[in-house]
Amino acid sequence: MQVFRSATSSLSARSVARASVAHRRAALGMRHYSEASTETPAQEEKEGEKKDEGDAKLKAVEQKLKAKEEEVVDLTGRLRYLQADFLNLQRNSAREKEQTRDFAITRFAGDLLETVDVLSLALKSVPKSALSQPSADSSSSSSSSESSPSPSDTKPASVYLQELYTGVEMTQRQLLQTLFKYHVKPFDPTGDKFDPNRHEALYQVPVPGKEPGTVIDCQMTGFTIKDRILRAAQVGVAQETS
Repeated sequence: MQVFRSATSSLSARSVARASVAHRRAALGMRHYSEASTETPAQEEKEGEKKDEGDAKLKAVEQKLKAKEEEVVDLTGRLRYLQADFLNLQRNSAREKEQTRDFAITRFAGDLLETVDVLSLALKSVPKSALSQPSADSSSSSSSSESSPSPSDTKPASVYLQELYTGVEMTQRQLLQTLFKYHVKPFDPTGDKFDPNRHEALYQVPVPGKEPGTVIDCQMTGFTIKDRILRAAQVGVAQETS
């Protein structure tokens, strides 16, 4: 009987122990479930906040990137404009430098044209007949010089005139060649249409067979320096016949 009681007491003690263990496990499971159930929304909230914060940072970075791209486009456009302005400045400076070099002698060349005109008048004043035919006085002086030669009458006057004419002609030619090196060129507009930008009309006269406004005579040769008029030609112009 005592053995039965001890077995029964030990069995009941085991049952109680098992029940208490099961109760503890159930309590732990409930506590774990409750803790898990309470921690999950907080983690989700934190993850949501982190995601929102990351989206905000990404949006801010995108805005900064867009602003930088717009700034790059603006600076690139300004740089291109500056490059174009610089190239235009270089071209204008080169053109002005060339014009300054080409037209630096404009006033000096204009003064030399008076010398050219004087030489031209000197050559025109000598008729061709005086250059080709010796005068009677020169022939008589040459025949008389045969009887009484003198050192001063070794040449006739026509020879001296020819030599003087040749010297003046060479001087004029050399002067025109020098002016030509600096792009100063003469022009004779005889037969051309009258142009007030290139010609200066001294007189008008009706000429049969000539179209009105045609240059019929050039009193003074015109000159150009490069593409500019250095001096307008002084001309006579045909007028309408009444």
